[in-house]
Amino acid sequence: MAVDELQAIIQRCQILEESDFRGEDFNLFQVAGQKCLEDGYAAQLLEVIQNEKNKVIIKNMGWNLISPLVRCILAYKQEDDKRDDKREHCLKILDQLVQLCNPKELFLGLLEQIEQTSGEKVCPTVMLLLQPLQTVLLKLQNKKAYSVGLSLAMIMNQLTPLPVPYTKQQIQEDKLGLCQCCNAVVDFAKPFVNEVVKNMEKSSEYNDMELKEELLKFCMKSLKYPLLTAQLEQLEGIEEHPFRHFATEIIDILQDIRELMPLVFLHHKGKRSYWENQEFEDIERKNSADSLACLSYLMFVQHFGINCFPMVLVVVFCLFASFFSHPQDLFENCLLRMEDNSLLHQYLEFRDFINVPQDLVKVMTLCPIEHLRKKSLNMLQLFIDKFDAEGKYTLFRCLLKTSNHAGVEGYIIQKIKDQIHLSLTKAHDNVWFTRHHLISLLDLVLFLPEGAETDLLQNSDRIMASLNLLRYLVIKDCESDNQTGVWTTLAKIEKNFLKPLHVGLNMSKAHYELCSYSEPLETENCVLARVEELIEVKVKAAMDENI
Repeated sequence: MAVDELQAIIQRCQILEESDFRGEDFNLFQVAGQKCLEDGYAAQLLEVIQNEKNKVIIKNMGWNLISPLVRCILAYKQEDDKRDDKREHCLKILDQLVQLCNPKELFLGLLEQIEQTSGEKVCPTVMLLLQPLQTVLLKLQNKKAYSVGLSLAMIMNQLTPLPVPYTKQQIQEDKLGLCQCCNAVVDFAKPFVNEVVKNMEKSSEYNDMELKEELLKFCMKSLKYPLLTAQLEQLEGIEEHPFRHFATEIIDILQDIRELMPLVFLHHKGKRSYWENQEFEDIERKNSADSLACLSYLMFVQHFGINCFPMVLVVVFCLFASFFSHPQDLFENCLLRMEDNSLLHQYLEFRDFINVPQDLVKVMTLCPIEHLRKKSLNMLQLFIDKFDAEGKYTLFRCLLKTSNHAGVEGYIIQKIKDQIHLSLTKAHDNVWFTRHHLISLLDLVLFLPEGAETDLLQNSDRIMASLNLLRYLVIKDCESDNQTGVWTTLAKIEKNFLKPLHVGLNMSKAHYELCSYSEPLETENCVLARVEELIEVKVKAAMDENI
């Protein structure tokens, strides 16, 4: 019987000095204790542990029971109510081990259980062990900061693979327990936050930075996961949104340890890297950028912790934030605060600036979520509007060359047409959308990528926009004025665009005439015919005028 085996081992060890315990004794104790738990004798095992005579044995050997104990507690939780008493006995055993065992060994045993868990068992295991782990850490005298940091890092690493609940139903169900677990981890960290705060209050020159650094790392990891992808809008029917609560707690920790202001406004530039490996350093920099972007979103869109700052700093930050932060709401919020045509084209010499529209195009064309695609389109227009004429010109050239999407190219060509219209109707001349600059831009617009063999259906958005632009130029700009320069380059346009389009339409029409896909081709035929007719009329009128 398991209990008898355990009692035999206990009796043998009771007569030994602590220094005389052997490896075999540890193994026999673990096997017998595990068998007691598995066979349902948790109450008897609890009596053995509570016996004052066994105190030294439990201090040295008790931590070996953590693994089977955790398994049993989690297994009992999945059973019916009849086994609640056995689970309660196991929980009391765990509490006794926390009180009696060597803190260092128990710490390693608890951390090992968290490290070894996976999938749907992650949150239940973490939730079970947070309180014992916190108690043990508070007992540690040496390397406390390191141990706290290791614990938080291990917990976050285990949580990170779990999907973040997004919809109202998912948040309410909290199927894997992530919402509850995240907020429990914050409670776990609070005594250590209080320790840092207390030490900083004692001395303005607080030198013990290790624990503070570990808490800062935890906050940065929490900003990247789960907050970067979490749904943070107020949801009807949810009295206390778990992720909004978690975000508030993380902001509060940063404020308490006096790192909120430096993170938001200084971004720790020039901070020493701990990595000799460049690849690891690049990964850390990317993670840090994601965390800072999330922090900016929380503060300046969701207004978490915004009252911590003077308003003048908020305004300055919002003007700068649009250039490095990617969350859509933050980006949109900052753009709306800026005047149209206020950004100088020189900003586009910085990679981060030119990456913004390209990233928006990726969302517009690749994101499966419709409202995010539409929002990215709106923000692209906002972003373009903020630049001066040369900036808009540069953006149009860049996007025409890099988007590789007929719909986006058609949209950009329409925006080029709008800028040309402004240039022709304003009192002052805009050199970037007239004459030689415009001719250079038209070279990217009025051509077929693969000549007559271009897939006209796939490129119909681009081709229609190009034909409409050419029609506008021919109608609006007289050959005698030639403000746009289109008449100077007409021969090139006919060679590179109109003639190949004619050939391509004839080939495509023959190919698609038996199916319903021919409608866009008929439209292109009509517009092309109208453009050529307008060109012919204008050229004839100019010739008659010259005669």
